[in-house]
Amino acid sequence: MLATFAWIFGLMFVLELPDKTTFAAIIMAAKTRPLPVWIGGTLALTLHMGLAVIAGRLMQNIPHTPRDIVVTVLFFAGALYLLLVPEKAEEKGGEEEASHMKTGSFTREASAAFAVLFIGEFGDLTQIQAANFAMKMPGQGLIIFIASSLALSAVIAVGSFSGSFLTRYVPLAKLRIIGGIIFMGFAIFSLISLL
Repeated sequence: MLATFAWIFGLMFVLELPDKTTFAAIIMAAKTRPLPVWIGGTLALTLHMGLAVIAGRLMQNIPHTPRDIVVTVLFFAGALYLLLVPEKAEEKGGEEEASHMKTGSFTREASAAFAVLFIGEFGDLTQIQAANFAMKMPGQGLIIFIASSLALSAVIAVGSFSGSFLTRYVPLAKLRIIGGIIFMGFAIFSLISLL
């Protein structure tokens, strides 16, 4: 159980760190305060992970072959996205998502971060991955939900509290490549399983 938790946490963290979510958190925290951005973002992404786990659980009822074809296509699409979309495009997406943030009350800043990240993250790769975990790992929904939610909360914390350090010292483009390779491995494994 601990190994499953650690694997899911690590994978979700690596997949989300180079995403526009991190850049949106960095920009929002620079315009307001880090704590409400982190709280609002954590709530938004936790809700997303809950929806993803529920969707994955519902997908368990779909016949295996069509479901596995969809999962394989999504893995290939996710891998290509991570490998081919430049890091600058993600930075620009994050900037656009966060461009309307203004300083206000704690509640207003947290609510704005929630709204920006909740809307901006629908259909994100980590949501797809959480749904896939829930579909492929019956009975593990709670572990998947907790590990995924904590990983995404950690990414929001990194972006909110140490964003300038992160962008200066961690090569996010390399993390995108690592995430793309992981997704491509999943895609190839899923394809082989279909054959």
